Amino acid sequence: MATTLIRRSVVKAVTYRIMIMRLDFATIFLLTDAVKAALGFMIISNIYTTAAYLIHERMWTKINWGVVEA
Repeated sequence: MATTLIRRSVVKAVTYRIMIMRLDFATIFLLTDAVKAALGFMIISNIYTTAAYLIHERMWTKINWGVVEA
């Protein structure tokens, strides 16, 4: 069960980051009209924010608030 929860957290983090990467690229490109700047920002920001999201998600698995036991 714990492995499934970890796998779920990882998949959730990856799919979320894919969505955010697209939004980051589009926003920076619209503001700068520069593909290199948009790609650079997208790559760098998504490395550290993905790690932060995964840590945050794992911390929340330890909190029982709002969890309904089956």
